[in-house]
Amino acid sequence: MGKVTRRVRSPANICAASCGNGQEGVGYIAVFGMIVGAYAEYGIAKVNQLAKMSNAEYSAAPVDDLVKLPDGLSFEDAATIRAGADTAWKALFTEGELEAGQTVLIHAAAGGVGQFAVQLAKWKGAHVIGIASTSNLSFVKSLGADQVIDYTTTAFEEVVKEVDLLIVDAVGGDTENRSMAVLKQGGILVALTQPPSQENAQKHGITAKFNTKFPTYANLQTVAQLIADGAIRAEIDSIFPLSQANKALEKSEAKHGRGRILLRINP
Repeated sequence: MGKVTRRVRSPANICAASCGNGQEGVGYIAVFGMIVGAYAEYGIAKVNQLAKMSNAEYSAAPVDDLVKLPDGLSFEDAATIRAGADTAWKALFTEGELEAGQTVLIHAAAGGVGQFAVQLAKWKGAHVIGIASTSNLSFVKSLGADQVIDYTTTAFEEVVKEVDLLIVDAVGGDTENRSMAVLKQGGILVALTQPPSQENAQKHGITAKFNTKFPTYANLQTVAQLIADGAIRAEIDSIFPLSQANKALEKSEAKHGRGRILLRINP
């Protein structure tokens, strides 16, 4: 597979998330350069290596990882696609097999993945229920959610039943187990951060999947075009200069932001 080396001249998306025993993280950086109108996944690394990897003006990526930006898509919005919109697409359509008219429940609906899941599900024609904190209720509603549940005041399993598809973001654990009870027989639960319990899924008569598949080239093209056309929008929490990469990591790890956190390579 060929390699393309190019100068990074635009924002890089940086996202850190704890996984496993909490000592390791996964980071995605979307970088752009001398191949005009292209974006790519830069790398996956341990958190303590991520800042070092991203602290460069040059990087290399396989040609097959590059997707041309459609007209009208900014570098900033494009930088939100990897580990955000593409993850939502996989969870909803590749793993979740969502169809128009079905009901989907999305945990962490204001997060970097959840915000796209809400919009993509509505674009597909689904009935969307989003779960978020009090401060994010209006935001999730503005994304198109038909119903929004405040998890700080309401137990979602008391007000939601017979869901076709359920997306569990960075919550897992007890929330995941409670979520299985609100799915209809034959429903699908897609977990993003840890493999779900197959034993519990069998008890509830549902299918539980771990979101491990990768988006196709066509998937990424579709998502990029939807953002460029304004059919869905990217919420950007903050943009840090490359010199403040550590602060960007700290904010990402705190998990209190709304939307994506970006790094700008050049001032």
